[in-house]
Amino acid sequence: MREGNLEAPTRHPLDWTSEAFYDEQDLNAELERVFDICHGCRRCVSLCASFPTLFDLVDATSDGEVHGVDKADYSQVVDQCYLCDLCYMTKCPYVPPHAWNVDFPHLMLRAKAVKFKAGEVKLRDRLLSDTDRMGYFAGIPVVTQTVNAVNRTKSARAVIEATLGVDRNAWLPPFAPRTFRSLRSPATGTSVTDGERTPGKVLVYATCYINAHEPGVGQDLLALLEHNGIPYEFLAKESCCGMPLLEQGDLEGVARKHAANIAALADFAKQGYAILAPIPSCTLMYKQELPLMFPDDADTQAVMRAMWDPFEYFMARHRDGLLKSDFKVALGQVSYHVPCHARVQKIGRKTAEVLQMIPETTVKVVERCSGHAGTYGVKKEFHAMANKIGRPVFKAMAEGQPDFLASDCQLAGHHIEQGIESSGTHGAPLAHPLSLLRRAYGI
Repeated sequence: MREGNLEAPTRHPLDWTSEAFYDEQDLNAELERVFDICHGCRRCVSLCASFPTLFDLVDATSDGEVHGVDKADYSQVVDQCYLCDLCYMTKCPYVPPHAWNVDFPHLMLRAKAVKFKAGEVKLRDRLLSDTDRMGYFAGIPVVTQTVNAVNRTKSARAVIEATLGVDRNAWLPPFAPRTFRSLRSPATGTSVTDGERTPGKVLVYATCYINAHEPGVGQDLLALLEHNGIPYEFLAKESCCGMPLLEQGDLEGVARKHAANIAALADFAKQGYAILAPIPSCTLMYKQELPLMFPDDADTQAVMRAMWDPFEYFMARHRDGLLKSDFKVALGQVSYHVPCHARVQKIGRKTAEVLQMIPETTVKVVERCSGHAGTYGVKKEFHAMANKIGRPVFKAMAEGQPDFLASDCQLAGHHIEQGIESSGTHGAPLAHPLSLLRRAYGI
């Protein structure tokens, strides 16, 4: 019987500042050890392309064992990992505290960090992960109109594909004519009554995606807070959470974003604010990845404890009898996709639970990876695989002729919407769950 296999999974801090972390020989030894365990198990074969790629490499060797795989081919496995964390949280029986201590996502992150430090990262990947710099242009009319027009032009997309490797068919988020932070309005909530668990005041961490691309979702969140009498504040200035940089292995870049945000966020956390971020990847960054990178930093741990997924927060308010239920508009049938970075937060299906409170509303939950995975799905070499991974989700989301498609992750949502349309199926309109909740309130 394996020791520790019945205990809850735990996570070790990421030793990313040590010299050994970047030692390529030591890394390859650990990759071979973990790959050998994965080869003997193969339980995660259906999750993403990393595992089929690994098993194909092993099966092609003369004796069908990991030691026969060329170390140079390990990068093929690493490049297919987009750090969704599902293997760790839902499949692997050998995660800590098991003696074999398998943390596949963080091993892939380490390999990406070694590659990044060696300068083996494409210009495209650096551009896609620099969301703050790209978001700087949002709200500048001439720039946003030009960029959006280019993104809609087939010939221009063909040039971008040839020069940067961004797939011409991949959906790219348009820039908003005005940013969320420029549109925000003063909070009008007056209630500061705390429930048994939930703070009665909120700090809205806008996220670079909502700020630059879909400010309407942020406006919907503010309307929901106001309707429920919950006052809210904003940071005077905020930077990206660092998740796009993490995906590239740029840990020094993540540290810079952390330094830019954490003191201000911690100040609100210490004042008893709930911190809400309307993008699951950003919430996960502060709940998990940054605390593991900075385990001894008190401010980081304070922010971790104060960070909430919006629907996790609303459901907790409901349990405390503090969420209004004066719904006026039925939603009909909603096909709702649970993003990977929401699934691994260990909060359950809180978005579905809130939406199911709405009268004459049925929520079909699809809990499987959409394949988009941050920047993975827009890259030329991975776009076809992203569609292959997402195909079962596209089919499940379209079944039953739903009235709405929804996902907490807008990138996943648009990828699903595009996948349904590409299959020739007439899809329902896409709406963020926050937008659907606002619609149900009739506000």
